[in-house]
Amino acid sequence: MTQQNKKQPASLSDHFYPLPSNNWITKNIDVWWGLFAAVAALVLFMIIFIPDPYAQIVRFIQDGIGITVISTVLSFFLMLILGLIVALGRLSHSSVLRLITTLFTEIVRGIPLLVQLIFWYFAFPSIIRQAGGWLHISAFENYLANPLGMAILGLTVCYSAYMSEIYRAGIQGVPKGQMEAALSLGMTRFQAMRYVILPQAIRLILPPVGNEFISLLKDSSLVSVVAVTDMTRRGREFMSAHFIPVQTWFMIALMYLIMTLFSARVVAYIEHKTRNER
Repeated sequence: MTQQNKKQPASLSDHFYPLPSNNWITKNIDVWWGLFAAVAALVLFMIIFIPDPYAQIVRFIQDGIGITVISTVLSFFLMLILGLIVALGRLSHSSVLRLITTLFTEIVRGIPLLVQLIFWYFAFPSIIRQAGGWLHISAFENYLANPLGMAILGLTVCYSAYMSEIYRAGIQGVPKGQMEAALSLGMTRFQAMRYVILPQAIRLILPPVGNEFISLLKDSSLVSVVAVTDMTRRGREFMSAHFIPVQTWFMIALMYLIMTLFSARVVAYIEHKTRNER
């Protein structure tokens, strides 16, 4: 058998979107959607045929589901912006800017997310009030933390440090000749980064960015410890009121699983489409 005829091993995305065949379904449908459909069908079955307690649980936590989605989506978009700023700072020609952004990345990544959330909710407002007393600013002296706002801030800051490394790896993965070619055409360094480097880097980093979103969705359950009424906190409240931990946390786990499976399938679809467009 020649080298050309050897079968190449399938990549991870080939398991999500199989290699081309004559079967239309195989070519166009991600078979892992079946797992998402099975879990969703299980939840629907439990709600319809075992309404006590599963339908009660879903009704009780439905506002928490919205809070979970809001905190995750807002934190994700904010971390994309802050992560890009930090990454560009780490790649800057300014040694001071590189030092500041590197310190930010190393310090934030070295502190557990739960500790950061507690700091932003309990310690940061106290710092603001003390600063308001020193500066005699009444708005600061009477500052009260908004639980959801502080949770989004904590998630954004923590994940932006990890996101900055993904951006940096993507930018450095673009051949240096691309920047040189853009500069030779008369572009400024900012224009070259915006119109030439970043579009190519974004294609490279799409898979890890999607994974970060899924991780962020799961870690958003930690905001329940800082008085945010997300899905996890609502589950704790229901369990405390009805004393049925097995049924409560089984349903909560299934709801998180539905959300993460759906997100993973969307990420796999985007990765598949961008790969085919290269």
